[in-house]
Amino acid sequence: MRVLVTGTAGFIGYHAAKRLLDRGDEVVGLDSINDYYDTGIKYGRLEQTGIQKKEIKYGIMTGSERYPKYRFVKLNLEDREGILGLFDEYGFDGVVNLAAQAGVRYSLENPYAYIDSNINGFINILEASRQYKVGHLVYASSSSVYGINEKMPFSTSDNIDHPISLYAATKKGNELMAHTYSHLFRLPTTGLRFFTVYGPWGRPDMALFIFTKAIVEGKKFPVFNNGNMRRDFTYIDDIVEGVVRVLDRPPEGDTRWSGMDPDPGSAPGPYKIYNIGNGSPVELMDFIRALEKELGREAMIDFKPIQAGDVPATWADCSDLERDTGYKPSTPVTRGIAEFVRWYREFYKVD
Repeated sequence: MRVLVTGTAGFIGYHAAKRLLDRGDEVVGLDSINDYYDTGIKYGRLEQTGIQKKEIKYGIMTGSERYPKYRFVKLNLEDREGILGLFDEYGFDGVVNLAAQAGVRYSLENPYAYIDSNINGFINILEASRQYKVGHLVYASSSSVYGINEKMPFSTSDNIDHPISLYAATKKGNELMAHTYSHLFRLPTTGLRFFTVYGPWGRPDMALFIFTKAIVEGKKFPVFNNGNMRRDFTYIDDIVEGVVRVLDRPPEGDTRWSGMDPDPGSAPGPYKIYNIGNGSPVELMDFIRALEKELGREAMIDFKPIQAGDVPATWADCSDLERDTGYKPSTPVTRGIAEFVRWYREFYKVD
């Protein structure tokens, strides 16, 4: 296929593009390379796929030295004309939209960034996909849409009307916008609710990266809700395998769907939502102990109350993903942490 992957300088986008390239697909990568976090890591990811920093210019396609079927363009999702021009030139078979303004806590400080990228940018992707008849649009949602829901595990059939961060609200908004396009224009769309993704080339603002950096440097770091947190940590390879399997299976509509008892995770039109999580929540303190063991160093923890926008627990019900694709994420956190630590030591050249 010819696939557009947005966010390819980002954590999940980089891994997704590489996976598609390795199996022989033609990929166009897109990223704005903003400075939400260290752009050195973003350029480092791009270099892993043969895209050189010195050759990147806004709106100009850059070829890969490593993958003949890979091209990259620096572009903002909010650039309507740029997005439409890209679709017009390349005629994509599929789109994997992973670009977004990420971060729950940052959405409390800079809300407009989330509207610009996650709402205005997403409508540009939807419109371009409709106009140029894309065969399947797969897009990143988030486990944060479950908000203050307490029934565990979280199911795509659950109501998600109570998000507690603007980030989560924009992700729910993406799902509603996609449903509208699937219903009105028969555009096949699938939303993927990712659960606490971690692994090599991960984001510096996420827990594993923050904890590792602090432990390596011998510094104290905050742990919120006094450590009473459970997360469904999901290794990056498992996430990407789910993305690829879903991309290959456009939804056709649920013939069993009923407006008398509407299932939020499906529709009569070509629309579907999946969770992608390990399905096995881990106590945060157990996660930190596993990291201490891997690093061979003790953590210095500053226990704090829970932060605004945080939830105490996440747990994914992925039974429909397993049923429909035959795939179930299963990487244990001990292995995932070991892979991350190996990458961290190599990238930052620390013992």
